[in-house]
Amino acid sequence: MTLRVLLADDHAMFRSGLRAVLETQPDLLCVAEVGDGHEAVAETIRLRPDVAILDVRMPRLDGLAATEAILAAPGNVTRVLVLTTYDNDDYVYRALRAGASGFLLKSLPPEEMASAIRVAARGDALIDPSVTRRLIARFTTSIEPAAVPAEFERLTSREREVLLLLADARSNAEIAAALHVGEETVKTHVSRILAKLSLRDRVHAVVYAHLNGLAGTPPR
Repeated sequence: MTLRVLLADDHAMFRSGLRAVLETQPDLLCVAEVGDGHEAVAETIRLRPDVAILDVRMPRLDGLAATEAILAAPGNVTRVLVLTTYDNDDYVYRALRAGASGFLLKSLPPEEMASAIRVAARGDALIDPSVTRRLIARFTTSIEPAAVPAEFERLTSREREVLLLLADARSNAEIAAALHVGEETVKTHVSRILAKLSLRDRVHAVVYAHLNGLAGTPPR
């Protein structure tokens, strides 16, 4: 299966270099490259690529606002990866809140960038657990404790356990080890959680758990 990718960055040299890297991968196809946020939104809606890679800082419309516009478009199927030069907590947090499927540094080695695209297309998380936990510590301390949302009651006890482990930035393998089940079982639980809570992907599930005060609470 070939994954279709859109690149959005105002530095033409960076775009060209990244496109050259992608074109060495038999399963990746760059369908467009654009230089600002407005073009990124328009071309993503028109072309419907599997993954759009957006720089945070772009003219006319920044990558975070473009991410929000893309994900709010009716019938959107595109996963968004946000790129930046800096490991900045504010950028990461805003990218997650905007609905991005991942946050990547431009210094990432080319082979890891290609791998990240594949991971995003699968709907998996693309944030280092240490970064996620740092964000949790920084931002959720200011959130008032929330009542458990009604839709949380739709989850089985095992699904609640999985959600709380997701919120702790655990990978499928780590969740499987903690619960003494297979990874395929974990994947099934994650899929059911997303469906029951109407969540886009596991990154959205992490944000959901923390914004609703579920993280760190014992499963019921």
